[in-house]
Amino acid sequence: MEEKKVAFITGGSRGIGKAIALKFAKEGYNIVTNYVSDSTDVEALKREFNDLGVESLIYKADVTNIEQIENLVKELIEKFEKIDVLVNNAGITKDNLLMRMSEEEFDKVIEVNLKGTFIVTKIVTKYMMKKRKGSIVNLSSVVGVTGNAGQCNYSASKAGIIGFTKSLARELASRNIRANAVAPGFIATDMTDVLPDNIKENIHSQIPLKRMGEADEVAKLVYFLGSDESSYITGQVVNIDGGMVM
Repeated sequence: MEEKKVAFITGGSRGIGKAIALKFAKEGYNIVTNYVSDSTDVEALKREFNDLGVESLIYKADVTNIEQIENLVKELIEKFEKIDVLVNNAGITKDNLLMRMSEEEFDKVIEVNLKGTFIVTKIVTKYMMKKRKGSIVNLSSVVGVTGNAGQCNYSASKAGIIGFTKSLARELASRNIRANAVAPGFIATDMTDVLPDNIKENIHSQIPLKRMGEADEVAKLVYFLGSDESSYITGQVVNIDGGMVM
């Protein structure tokens, strides 16, 4: 029997991250993910992966804490001996207009979204380089390309991820490690579900396909870029936004 590949998805306990983790699990990958909230039902999540016939390691760790991530990756390597795919999905928002945005609101978003991606990638690539193989997919956003009022911190973090990804792709290509970024637009989540209908209609009017994307649609793209199906693609930013940015 062919040995299962291993995918590490940060922030994979809910939302888009969970959809990505489940997609890789459905494709036969063993799954590693982290969470930060004590309210996360770890056992239920493990059962979901187990029902798909794969093993999982679900670890409480903050992507901004180097020691916690080093411990997570050490346990990952002890359990699975390798990391085939890294998906840097963990991220937060603290929206505010620039004139009202506090230093803490700016710093925290940059720390989690951008520095967290740096920390996890730096630790994981050490093991990928030993194997001379790997694929990294970083979650950016269309606002990292276009900007958005009220999101100077978030847009800056996601634009930073694009530059980080392109530099990473150049550094690691000689070791047969690829790095790409995915830039989602409006994706239907628990947060968007509660929006009033008139707000949803306004959002839809900005999108040529006239609807929000689904988390599963983002997951399929991330899986493609993480898998060997995209073996000649690196250093790219792929928008998944229903045509918002062309």
